[in-house]
Amino acid sequence: MSQLEKIYGVHAVEALLRHHPKRVKQIWLAESRNDPRVQPLLALAAENRVSVGQAERREMDAWVDGVHQGVVAEVSPSQVWGEAMLDELLDRTEGAPLLLVLDGVTDPHNLGACLRTADAAGVLAVIVPKDKSATLTPAVRKVACGAAEVIPLVAVTNLARTLEKLQQRGLWVVGTAGEAEQELYQHDMTGPTILVMGAEGKGMRRLTREHCDYLVKLPMHGSVSSLNVSVATGVCLFEVVRQRGAKASAKK
Repeated sequence: MSQLEKIYGVHAVEALLRHHPKRVKQIWLAESRNDPRVQPLLALAAENRVSVGQAERREMDAWVDGVHQGVVAEVSPSQVWGEAMLDELLDRTEGAPLLLVLDGVTDPHNLGACLRTADAAGVLAVIVPKDKSATLTPAVRKVACGAAEVIPLVAVTNLARTLEKLQQRGLWVVGTAGEAEQELYQHDMTGPTILVMGAEGKGMRRLTREHCDYLVKLPMHGSVSSLNVSVATGVCLFEVVRQRGAKASAKK
């Protein structure tokens, strides 16, 4: 295999072919894979003139560190967007934008799950600090099930400074913290909103917390004191979706 990045999993490879076909240089299928699930992938590969080869599953196991489902692609290196991308996105966005900030989420599976949920909830971009944070890897792409290919992941050098700039553009920063007095469902998030989720276990960093306009919490009625960050992100984002849907319906 070459030094190209290896992406694996049916959904991740199909999403790459659908959204960034020029990045895909070669696709490998396990010799036993010729079932209906891979037919759309094969059709996209043929449409974009991407070569498809066969390999033994044991050989493919050595190529990647994860469950590849008998599908591995060699692709050009992935792209993490820079901070300038945020201004471009906001300039061409109509309505109230929704951004997601993950402050120090280091687990690739959590990042992948958050990207998948963010895409489903209509998030404009996901922002992470460059240091001490998970980034785009084959494992992240696999968990994201294609979302990593369509939603921008923006890595910034100074998260606090980025939040300040976004606040100057009229966005409100809503951070999640267990000690917050206001519950998520009591806060209006129908306007331009940045939702900030803290790291696994530690929560938001002090400087990030200080730059939040509001702090909210999830009501916890059982014996556990917190949720996994990807689960909490899903709950919060779809409360935003619910509020905005209700507001839009009320205007009709």
